[in-house]
Amino acid sequence: MEEKSIKAMIIRMEKAALEEWNRGNPSGYLAIYAPDITYFDPMQIKRIDGFEKMEQMYEEVRGKVAVDRYEMLDPVVELSESMAVLSYNLVSYSGKDVWRWNCTEVYQLNSDHQWKIIHNHWSLTPPSTEPAL
Repeated sequence: MEEKSIKAMIIRMEKAALEEWNRGNPSGYLAIYAPDITYFDPMQIKRIDGFEKMEQMYEEVRGKVAVDRYEMLDPVVELSESMAVLSYNLVSYSGKDVWRWNCTEVYQLNSDHQWKIIHNHWSLTPPSTEPAL
């Protein structure tokens, strides 16, 4: 597969997982996490290590997330032979609430020739002074 196609595929994978997440379903992300995933989130005290712990955390929020719409801003995929880094800004709209995030994910091509996330890092960005659309 050529580089441009791989980059587009990774962005599509992320958008599909986000759309599920926005409906309260974390399964989209669980499907693209590697067994040895590491995860940083500003809502967690420390890094989460491993698929089982991610699954436990996500099961606690299943059905509790409701995002009306989102914008993935400026996604960039940096690619090497077996690794890819996706970074983007995310704006999530839930009622009158607006959440702004930075996201970085490290993908690795596994032995089954599937791209899986081995590291995910979320951070909040400062609130914007712009009104919600």
